[in-house]
Amino acid sequence: MKKLFGTFMSLLFLLLSVYSAKAEEANLQQVISTIEEGYSSLKDLQASFTQSTVLAGFPKPQKGHGELALRRPAKGAAQFRFDYAVPKQSIISNGKQLWFYQPENRQVLISSLEGMMKGGNSIAMAYLTGLGNVSKDFKSSFSKPDRDKQGNYLIELTPRKPTPLLSRLRLAIREEAVTAFLADGKAKFLFPLASSTVTDTSGTETTINYNNIRTNRELSGTKFNFKAPQGVEIIKP
Repeated sequence: MKKLFGTFMSLLFLLLSVYSAKAEEANLQQVISTIEEGYSSLKDLQASFTQSTVLAGFPKPQKGHGELALRRPAKGAAQFRFDYAVPKQSIISNGKQLWFYQPENRQVLISSLEGMMKGGNSIAMAYLTGLGNVSKDFKSSFSKPDRDKQGNYLIELTPRKPTPLLSRLRLAIREEAVTAFLADGKAKFLFPLASSTVTDTSGTETTINYNNIRTNRELSGTKFNFKAPQGVEIIKP
């Protein structure tokens, strides 16, 4: 009898655990709110990243990794800096100018950020700087499956105004960030993304995974300027 009772209690506990897990499952709007409310308080960001790009028609991915920094000043456009260890290069913007530096070629391409934003590329740039508005800019749905192997929520975003650079965006939202939002009704993770995958109109996919995330460390704007080293060729369009 005691053994039977113990088995019954174990089954009851399992059933209650499953019910509780289902009760805590977030809906699509709650996942989106986790992103948007976190971004609303984001002033700056530092993280390590790995990147994989699969070109349409070429199955072997192009891979890279490095460090990124993003900053949202009180006035003006967002600033960003991607320093790749592999391949060796840097992409830097102070919100006005954009520098693409390739030290091995001893060249730096300089262009205006405004020029980059023309042609409908502003949504793609906004997500590089973590300042996008999911509800405004995209139609959204859960992916199939709606979770990855780590338990992160997966959502598919289709821009309301597709551009050559961005026809689809897939985001992996950290499970702990969504769980914290469900518990308190407010975002505790200012940058809750585990990864983002951008697909362009040609079918090329670029996935970036974010790790070692640090937010709101009062980054200086000087970090987002670039001065070409002596002997480096400066190229302007």
